Amino acid sequence: MGITRRQFLRWTGVSALGAVVFNGCRIPEEELQIESPVNLPEDLVTGIDNWYATSCRQEPGCGVIIRVVEGRAKKVEGNPDFPVNRGKHSARSEAGLQTLYHPDRLQTPMFRADRNDDFLPISWDRAREILNAGMNSLSDRSRFLLVTEPLRGHLALLTSEFVQALGGRHMAFQSLEQINLHRAVKEVFGQDRLPDFDIENANYLFSFGADFLSTWLSPVRYAGGYGEFRQGDRKRGTHYQMDSRFSMTAANADKWVPVKPGGEGVLAMSMAYVIIRDGMGNADAAAALTDGQGPQALNAFAPDSAMVRDATGLDSGKIEDLAHSFADEGHQPSLAIGGGTAGAHRSGLFNLKAIYALNLLVDNIGKKGGVRFNPAPPLPELSREDVASVGMPASYREWQELAGSGSVDVLMVRGANPVYGLPPGADFARVVNEANFVIAFSSFMDETAGMANLVLPEYTYLEEWGDNVPSPGPSYQTLGIQQPVVRPFHEGTSSFGDELLTLGRELDLRLESRLEVTPDATMKDLIKAGVEKLWPENRGSVTAASFEGFWNGVLQRGGWWDTQATGDSGVAEIKPLDTAWDGSGLGDPGSGMFSLVPFLSNSIGDGQLAHLPWLQASPDPITTVVWHTWVEINSKVAEDMGIAEGDILEVSSGAGTLEAPAFPHPGVPPTTVSIPIGQGHTGMGRYAEGIGDYNYNTLSLLESTTDKDTGALAWAATKVRVKKADHGHSIDIPKFAGNQFAEEPHKGTIIKVTGPS
Repeated sequence: MGITRRQFLRWTGVSALGAVVFNGCRIPEEELQIESPVNLPEDLVTGIDNWYATSCRQEPGCGVIIRVVEGRAKKVEGNPDFPVNRGKHSARSEAGLQTLYHPDRLQTPMFRADRNDDFLPISWDRAREILNAGMNSLSDRSRFLLVTEPLRGHLALLTSEFVQALGGRHMAFQSLEQINLHRAVKEVFGQDRLPDFDIENANYLFSFGADFLSTWLSPVRYAGGYGEFRQGDRKRGTHYQMDSRFSMTAANADKWVPVKPGGEGVLAMSMAYVIIRDGMGNADAAAALTDGQGPQALNAFAPDSAMVRDATGLDSGKIEDLAHSFADEGHQPSLAIGGGTAGAHRSGLFNLKAIYALNLLVDNIGKKGGVRFNPAPPLPELSREDVASVGMPASYREWQELAGSGSVDVLMVRGANPVYGLPPGADFARVVNEANFVIAFSSFMDETAGMANLVLPEYTYLEEWGDNVPSPGPSYQTLGIQQPVVRPFHEGTSSFGDELLTLGRELDLRLESRLEVTPDATMKDLIKAGVEKLWPENRGSVTAASFEGFWNGVLQRGGWWDTQATGDSGVAEIKPLDTAWDGSGLGDPGSGMFSLVPFLSNSIGDGQLAHLPWLQASPDPITTVVWHTWVEINSKVAEDMGIAEGDILEVSSGAGTLEAPAFPHPGVPPTTVSIPIGQGHTGMGRYAEGIGDYNYNTLSLLESTTDKDTGALAWAATKVRVKKADHGHSIDIPKFAGNQFAEEPHKGTIIKVTGPS
């Protein structure tokens, strides 16, 4: 890649960086030049756009570039050089600008001694005094609990060292946790890290419950791969979506197979039975998966058995066709992925293990178009078990055990909103109320921060240093760098990592010694020290004659990666399939109850982004509804119940009751209703609080049902009753679509989806 004279002079005017080599750079110089912030944007008043590479926290794992004009961030784009998203990005990334400039963003620390009083603004010096006093009030430091979002990179390292040095406890929070997915990957493949799915090079793609084009794991990466899968320089791939909801991914599939909720694993086991019985696929894998017994080991899952028919809602002929399509030699490589609702039942782990075992039968591990394993992070300290555990969410069972235990005196929460995001059975509000002192690091007064004593406003990701080991990664070592692209917009905000280091010094925890950095180190220093360990290895996407040249090269590219440092190419040991399926969660189909299928909002996710108006106004890809919660119900069922679009429905479970407008749709299976998650806030500012006339928190409906093996929340296992609300109200649902629907499909059919992909 060439450089212009102007760019060369700008670089050499800053410092002599030495020779910097960008290996495999995909950015044409004449289109875009990424800067490194040796000088911050305010110092580069050139009258032209400056672009800065960083990591996005609103679309985890993605690299973005930010257009900055005279010190103000103006536009977010995908980083065309970053291996996870390769220039693609989502509306969630775009809305990062609204996080930065939000009118309801907290601008100074807030404090109240009594949680019944109102918050009062205080200075950071006073806030640190109060924080230190609160921490020093701990007579037993084991009664300190730090709750964060799942963390990776050097912030995970710092958090782990802080909690260990203090003698406290850490719990990572995720509303719809991925515990069963991680456990299934460990038990089926023997891997500690989520794999990369090579969708773009697959010929046949079978997805069970994973809405990978919308919200599942790494949707921007998968959507890019799916575009190649559909429109690449080879024949068009074929996609089957086995799902209990007509999701965005199902709408793009060639065939949608509406499976009964919770029956996805039984379908996968039945497919495995057919593949092994008919001598298809890899014989060695078939023998290992059946412990040498052959298909008779899976006789209970024969497609014509009553158990399989009742669990899946599919007849034997359809299952036989699915199995043969997946394992046909002419269709290879085939790829099976599973997640979302498939892993959110009492038998969620069983389901996912059965689904991922299908990949062993078609021998696609470590191959083009198959499952590619991710290696350990590039820095050994980021691979430690204690650091990795900071990135693993606590199970719902652990949250239940925490409530009422009386084990928390001082609670610190950062980047998480468990008061809103946990179902009622976890009773996290009780944990907050029983704690003596509660600290919340938050940019907005969300439900959890609103119950704290001390609220400390954070920088946004566009204003602070950080890094990230993407999960899932691109199948080779990758480290994304998050750098400040603008100066802090509000002087009264700070960095969580820097404040944790400062607090460690006040408490004499000697974190700098444990982290091997200088006594006055900041988060930037910690990250820079880690990156410096990569420089002498002289490998990967950036190499340079000096460390300063290497550091600035890494900043310009938005990170570092090495395409040659890949994961394992095979499975060390194939374990026999688990045949002990627990179907108790399916319930009685004649009980008059519907299966509730909650789903993450395509824009606001689990509600963490509900305060951003751009995302509130982003139409749902299936219903086109905006600014609202709705209940998707089968059109024929709605007609039989006298329900029309916009009628307010009362949806009730053993946990609670919700009211929301009906959205009849022919793609909803007759025994299910689907409701998005993310609305129903009582805090987070004007664009989230009380939005919609009948918005309730969908999570309040979820019962405390857990996976029998892992304790993970079975968030798709709740049964609900549905009726028109007694008050008889109806509204016009705000949406961008007309009211013409396709013909009602027959029950139990596989639906072929036509139209553009």
